[in-house]
Amino acid sequence: MTAPVRWSIDAHGVATVEMTDAAGRNALSETFVAALTGALASAASDQAARAIVLVGMKDVFCSGAPKSLLMQLADGAVEPGEILLPKIVLETPLPLIAAMEGHAIGGGFALGLCADIVIIARESRYGCNFIDLGITPGMGTTRLLEQVLSPAIARELLYTGELRRGSAFEIRGGFNHVLPRDAVVTKAYEIAMAIAEKPRLALETLKRGLSIRRRRIFDETLALESTMHRAVLSQPETRRRIEDAYVE
Repeated sequence: MTAPVRWSIDAHGVATVEMTDAAGRNALSETFVAALTGALASAASDQAARAIVLVGMKDVFCSGAPKSLLMQLADGAVEPGEILLPKIVLETPLPLIAAMEGHAIGGGFALGLCADIVIIARESRYGCNFIDLGITPGMGTTRLLEQVLSPAIARELLYTGELRRGSAFEIRGGFNHVLPRDAVVTKAYEIAMAIAEKPRLALETLKRGLSIRRRRIFDETLALESTMHRAVLSQPETRRRIEDAYVE
């Protein structure tokens, strides 16, 4: 079986973590998250690495939580506070660049937002559809989204569940770059190469300093989101909306 996530490193010290689960559309299943966590840890621990580029597939970066995880949350088999992938990404010790050339939805969007540098495609769609499923935002999105977008735009996206094309964020967004889809990965490696010229210790030290605020925000938001989830996940309408959204 092909691994859903793989990693590699080039001669310049640029590590690539590639999400390639075509069948699952890079959804955040337990197996996928374990593979992603392992790949990030392996890439960061390679002492030759200086920067990490996180890439998905051309049409989809990450499609968010699969139905199985949402049902486990609704049944109480998994606690919202147990979903710690954003924390793992935020605590990755090297600068991480998210090359989001494909669509990113819900938790998949949150995953990309946790990167230090975020590049999106004009043609692809991005947003947080939690509310469409009858649930409140998760994975720290309640607060992390407004670290990239203005609080006003973040609230609008969270309340409506709207998925917007990347081009909509060119003027009213805080992404590092909004580019044609074919240029996203190239730009990510261009930035990574510039970073990789710097000393590793200096990069690690700077990363710790620059990420303090967002790591704190995530820890605070996790408690808030867990409380909100417990209030809505057990509702019959929530289960119905999840079932309707994931028609086989």
